[in-house]
Amino acid sequence: MTPILQVENLTKSFGDLVLFEHISFGLAEGQRVGLIARNGSGKSTLLNILAGREGYEAGTLSFRRDVRVGYLEQSPSYPAGLTVLEACFHHGNPTVELIKEYERCMSTEGNPGLEQLLERMDHEKAWDYEQKAKQILSQLKIRDFNQRVEQLSGGQLKRVALANALITEPDLLMLDEPTNHLDLDMTEWLEEYLRRTNLTLLMVTHDRYFLDRVCSEIMEIDDRTLYRYKGNYSYYLEKRQERIDARTVEVERANNLYRTELEWMRRMPQARGHKARYREEAFYELEKVAKQRFRESGVKLDVKASYIGNKIFEADHLCKSFGSMKILDDFSYIFARYEKMGIVGDNGTGKSTFLKLLMGIEKPDSGSLDIGETVRFGYYAQEGLQFDEQMKVIDVVRNVAEVIELGDGRKLTASQFLQHFLFTPETQYSYVYKLSGGERRRLYLCTVLMRNPNFLVLDEPTNDLDIVTLQVLEEYLQHFGGCVIVVSHDRYFMDKVVDHLLVFNGGGDIRDFPGNYTQYREWKEAKERHDREQQAASKPMSEERTPKRRAEGKRRMTFKERKEYESLELEIAALEDEKKELEQALCSGSLTVDELTEKSKRLPVVDTLIDEKTMRWLELSELES
Repeated sequence: MTPILQVENLTKSFGDLVLFEHISFGLAEGQRVGLIARNGSGKSTLLNILAGREGYEAGTLSFRRDVRVGYLEQSPSYPAGLTVLEACFHHGNPTVELIKEYERCMSTEGNPGLEQLLERMDHEKAWDYEQKAKQILSQLKIRDFNQRVEQLSGGQLKRVALANALITEPDLLMLDEPTNHLDLDMTEWLEEYLRRTNLTLLMVTHDRYFLDRVCSEIMEIDDRTLYRYKGNYSYYLEKRQERIDARTVEVERANNLYRTELEWMRRMPQARGHKARYREEAFYELEKVAKQRFRESGVKLDVKASYIGNKIFEADHLCKSFGSMKILDDFSYIFARYEKMGIVGDNGTGKSTFLKLLMGIEKPDSGSLDIGETVRFGYYAQEGLQFDEQMKVIDVVRNVAEVIELGDGRKLTASQFLQHFLFTPETQYSYVYKLSGGERRRLYLCTVLMRNPNFLVLDEPTNDLDIVTLQVLEEYLQHFGGCVIVVSHDRYFMDKVVDHLLVFNGGGDIRDFPGNYTQYREWKEAKERHDREQQAASKPMSEERTPKRRAEGKRRMTFKERKEYESLELEIAALEDEKKELEQALCSGSLTVDELTEKSKRLPVVDTLIDEKTMRWLELSELES
C-alpha cells in the first residue's frame, strides 16, 4: 500500500502534563483506523497536530506530496453571515479554490486562461460540487441551504462541517466524533458511505458499532504510549486484554525480583562493593517496572440508589404541540418499578421535549403527569452543565457533598468518588478550564449520580464520553437499583442498558417496542423487506392492465409534457424537503412567535402543492412515453 502519512517520535505536552511522547505510526492508502484513548489523553490534540492547527514539542510529520486532507473537528465554527451552502465552500480545499479561480476568470475581461481552467474543472468534477454538497446535506437532514450558520444549533453546525469534510473526497479524512448529533438513520447512512469509499480514514469516536463496521485497525494512546491492533474493535478488546494480562504478569514478576534486589541494595556498601555496577543500574530499571500501576484496573462504580416505591409515574392523556407540529398526541403510560426504557427517533421528533415534560421543565398542553412520592430524579441534560472555570475539580464535587453514601453503611469521600470516575488525584486538583470536553461531561455525570437518585433521566449521556467511561457507566446502569430513561444514538450503549424502547416516529406517533435497539432494527428491516415483497407481488396485476389501456388508444407524451414530467419530479422532491424542514423547525421549540406563525401558515400550502403536483405527475405517467 502507498504511504500517505508518517509520524516519527512525536511528543506533545501542556506544561507539566505530557499527553504522549515519542510516538510513531504511519498511514497507508485505504487504511481505516480508529483512535481510542481516555478523555484528556490527547486524541483531539493529535488530530489537530496532524491537521496543522496545533504545534508540538518534538518529532516529524511527513505527508505524501499533493495529498488532500479533510478534517472534521470536534467543535467546528464558521464566521457569522455565511449560509449553509456557503459554509460548505468556506474552508479552503483544492476544488473550492479551483471554482473561485474559475469565477475570477469569468469576471475578468477576455477570460484569460479559460481553456485550461475548463479542462481542470472537468478533471476535478467541480461542476457537480454544489449538487453533491446539497445531496450530502440532505442525507444529514440539513435542507435549508440558505439558512445562516449563526441560526443553526450546535448539532446542525456539526453536520454542516461533516458535509464539508465529505464533499471533496480527500485522500486522508480525519474525523473527531463524527456520530455526535447524528440520529440513528444518519449514523447508519454515514457508516455505509464510508465503507463504500476508498479514502484513508483516521477517526476518533465512542460509537463501538461504528468502529466495528468501518475501521479495520485500532490505535490506542495509553499512558503516553501508542499501541496498534490490526483488526476491528472486537479484535482490539481481545488483544488489549491479552496485553494488560501480560503486563500484569510482568509487573508481578518484577515485584518479586524487586524485593530480593532491594534487600541487596540496602546492605552495607562494604557488603556489595565487589558487585558489578550493572546490577545497580539494572535495579533502577527494575524499580520503574515494579512501580507501574494500571489506573483502570478494578474500577467499578457502585453507588446505591435510594429506596423507590411501587408508584413511579403515570402519564395520562398527555398532549404537546409546537404550532401545527405534534409531539405527544393523547399519550398515556404507566412506568413500572426498575424499568429501563430507551427512547429512539429522528432528531426533531420530540425525545428531549418528552424528558423535559417529565422533569417539569416544559408544561403539557393538556393531560397530566402523576409522579410517586419516593421518586428522586437524577437528570443529565443534553446541554450539559455550566461550571465555574476557575474552580478545582474536587471543589465542584465538594459543593454537592463532602461524603457520598453508597448504602449498607459504606461511604466515599469526594476524592474517592472522583477516582471511580477515572479522575486521578492530579486531575482532581486541576482547574475546570483545563478539562477536555469529555472530562467535563464525565464530571457532570459524577455530580448527577452522587446525589443517590433512584430514577435516572439521561439525555444523550454518551456524547463526548470516552469508551472506558462508557463501559463503567454501562455496568453501573445494568445493576442500578432504580428506574432509567435514556435517550441515546449510541446503539451499543442502548443494547447493553435498556430492556425496551419507545420509538418516536414524529407527529405524535409513539410506539412501544419490547426489546433493545438491535432487535428493533432487525424487526424493522424484516418489515420493510416484507412490504417490498408485497409490493412486488402486486406488480403483475398493474402490468396486465397496461397493454389494455394502450390498446384503447392512449397517446404518447409530447416533448413539452416530457419536460413538464421531468420538472415535476424535481419540484415534488424539493417540496417534500421543504415540508420536512418546516416540521423540524416547528418541533424545535426555538422559533419566535412570528416565525412560528409564518411556518404554520406555510405548511398547509406546501401540502396542497405536493398533492396538486403529484396528481399531475400521475396523469402524465399514465401516458405512453
